[in-house]
Amino acid sequence: MTTAVMDEIHVIPSGKALGADIENVDLSNLESDQAIKKIMSSWHEHLVLRFRAQNLTDGEYVKFGRLFGELDLPFTSARGNPRRPEYPEMAVMSNIVENGKPIGGLGNFEAAWHTDMSYMDVPPSASILYAIEIPPVGGNTWFANMYAAYEALPNGLKQKIEGLTCKHDYSYNSTGELRKGFSEVTDPRTSPGAVHPIVCTHPETKKKCLFLGRRLNGYIPGMELAESEALLDDLWAHCTKPEFTWTQNWKVGDVIVWDNRCTIHYRESFDNNTRRLLNRLQVKGAKPY
Repeated sequence: MTTAVMDEIHVIPSGKALGADIENVDLSNLESDQAIKKIMSSWHEHLVLRFRAQNLTDGEYVKFGRLFGELDLPFTSARGNPRRPEYPEMAVMSNIVENGKPIGGLGNFEAAWHTDMSYMDVPPSASILYAIEIPPVGGNTWFANMYAAYEALPNGLKQKIEGLTCKHDYSYNSTGELRKGFSEVTDPRTSPGAVHPIVCTHPETKKKCLFLGRRLNGYIPGMELAESEALLDDLWAHCTKPEFTWTQNWKVGDVIVWDNRCTIHYRESFDNNTRRLLNRLQVKGAKPY
């Protein structure tokens, strides 16, 4: 494991397929152009960055998020659309209930492997989470490197998916909850959602990677349903192998930034009698190609 230094910033790779800690940096006072450039280059290299022991106001958090691009409005969750009123770009991810109402999205459930909002024609390029309250056990987040997963595909499978697309279902969120206003899906061929190439080119690194959303109700247009199901099962089994992954064990004050264009992620469930509260930002992206 190596350490690189620029402008007092230390970049410490996880030693896994992706992920790096950025140390000796206060995100509430990040003004150096050189330091920002180093953070951005590290992000493209490691795909997921972690900044520990941060203490940010909402305004400072939003300012940091804007370094990665224009911020997008958050998704509509199955339980509504939890946002900070003064910062509409900021969503709340939590299982906490106040006055009988959830204050955030996703609750305490397991969130299956997915790419954020891939069911949209233009998914976000990046997601950013800031940990305010963390349960003592559970709720950790796993990430997978989709560059590495693509490069390691068996040749036959790589040839089979070349030029194919996949429909990313809009009806359900990553915990399997039906979104408000949608009907239950009984046939993935008829589910609503965007269609994207299975193999995409990252717009900045120009590298090829797998682009997969949620496995639930995914469908490859033009295939018989059984053939589509089998091929998607093979892809998900491959790309979530341990050699392509890294796990974020959350601590209060953690800020995590990941690239939705070349990673997928999964969240463990946790005891609903404990509290978990994170703020979330997402950065506008471009149509995958």
